[in-house]
Amino acid sequence: MDSTYWIERSKSLAQIMTLPSPIQKVYSPIWDDQNIELYIKREDLIHPLVNGNKYRKLKYNLDLKPNCIITFGGAFSNHIHATASAGKLYKIPTIGIIRGEEDVHNPTLQYAKSCGMKLYFVDRASYKLKEHSESAKLIISQYLNPLILPEGGNNALARKGTAEVAKEIKDQLPNIDIIALSAGTGGTASGILSKKEKEQRLIVFSALKGNFLKDEIVSMTDITDFELQTDYHFGGYARTQPELISFINTFYTNHKIVLDPIYNGKGLFGLIDLIKKNYFAKGSKIVWVLTGGQQGNIAWNYMNGGGLVEE
Repeated sequence: MDSTYWIERSKSLAQIMTLPSPIQKVYSPIWDDQNIELYIKREDLIHPLVNGNKYRKLKYNLDLKPNCIITFGGAFSNHIHATASAGKLYKIPTIGIIRGEEDVHNPTLQYAKSCGMKLYFVDRASYKLKEHSESAKLIISQYLNPLILPEGGNNALARKGTAEVAKEIKDQLPNIDIIALSAGTGGTASGILSKKEKEQRLIVFSALKGNFLKDEIVSMTDITDFELQTDYHFGGYARTQPELISFINTFYTNHKIVLDPIYNGKGLFGLIDLIKKNYFAKGSKIVWVLTGGQQGNIAWNYMNGGGLVEE
């Protein structure tokens, strides 16, 4: 493909991009007496299809002008959803290697297929090995010079993209004390960590059990100047509790912002719980980076028979 094609595709995509992503102030009596200011950086509003941290992670990888993209994900993966969307927008063939057996009614994978993504399903043992498994090697061998993206899209170019979030915050909201976000692989957190202001606190809310994410983030940045919160996983990755679902629905009622139950719902629940416990200094200015993932609400409702707000 010549450069003219890519320039024109980039122009057409940019025309419907909202960058920098807007920042919305939210208010609640919960933190009024502490004089705390809470802002939400709406990464979910960057683009109707490719948004949040998935847009940030894909941005510079797309600049490589790949012949096709091969990537990995679970049955309800936000990354699979976003990569399929990007493939449709840029007219790049996309291939998803999916963990587990096919469910023809799965809304996330139905959408990916509607974007033209070719899906392959592998057993869990093979999936753990990713591109090193015999199953994946056979799939990859069918495609010429593919760009292989890891699960979640986290690589060095992805972190270059997520670092731009910190730069935007600096320009949009000077004097922010705390940047907070949820994390799964740590790619978004590590990018922000690398470019945040020295005096700012970065608080990362793990969506998974355990504190191993701290070592992952340090390994990507060689920076230890951040805080990992591990008490708000609600039972582990992709697990929920009625209290979390109620919080997400109430947050939408109060602020008209949809949160997902895998990442942002858990992390923002944790942040507000810490505010209630007077964890932060009075007068703190906090920005929550809303990393997208609302498509996961459709998936959650599919698996649980409804009950969670969708947009």
